[in-house]
Amino acid sequence: MKTPKFFRFFLLSVFVSYVSLAPWSFSRAADSVDHRLYAELLKEHVQDKAVNYNGFKNEEAKLDQYLQVLERTNSKSLVRNEQFAFYVNAYNAWTIKLILTGYPGVKSIKDLGSFLKSPWKKRICRIDGDTFTLDDIEHGILRPRFKDPRIHFAVNCASKGCPPLRSEPYRGVDLDRQLDEMTSAFINDPKMNYLDGHTLYASSIFKWFREDFNKDIPGFFLKYAKGNLERRLEANKDRIIVKYLDYDWSLNDH
Repeated sequence: MKTPKFFRFFLLSVFVSYVSLAPWSFSRAADSVDHRLYAELLKEHVQDKAVNYNGFKNEEAKLDQYLQVLERTNSKSLVRNEQFAFYVNAYNAWTIKLILTGYPGVKSIKDLGSFLKSPWKKRICRIDGDTFTLDDIEHGILRPRFKDPRIHFAVNCASKGCPPLRSEPYRGVDLDRQLDEMTSAFINDPKMNYLDGHTLYASSIFKWFREDFNKDIPGFFLKYAKGNLERRLEANKDRIIVKYLDYDWSLNDH
């Protein structure tokens, strides 16, 4: 018996609807963000922990194209690690864009603020159909949503006192490794933190965000310290006093 035409059409409609709504269809659409433009820029203009802002200025159109990629992305559709990486990349890319608004006459990111408004409170970051500040991204999204202290070694404030800008984008699939690498590198950099006797001289980052490190700075250091620093921290862990170093706000250029 031949199936009526209207019934065949009904079955086809049901099938199309099922395919379009299937869970894998959503995940495929939201697997990752295209960071290729940003990867090219970072590889070319971030070397030896320093940023070549002149190079970024010469390719500002490419940076703008990448920012448009972020602007068109529905971050809410991304899986957790991709979303985490998305916001770290957005923070760092928009910070570069902010520096370029005043470059080459910028000696510090603070030069781009005013008495009434810091540079981190400028509404410049276009995401999800809205405009955010850098503070919104760091303190309103990244810290409360992901609750991972390694955030502080991934976001870059364009300053020499800050953990360096990574020379590649953060990606969901590699995120845990990337965050561990950045955290370990900063902890073990004697220019940023060092142990003198029983006194741990630590970056002001650990003072400003003490709660993010469970108010246990020596314990966090021990988790990532290596070699001699690890041995000395372990031997003196019950007697460690923490003091904080002055922060270098000068621009992290060459």
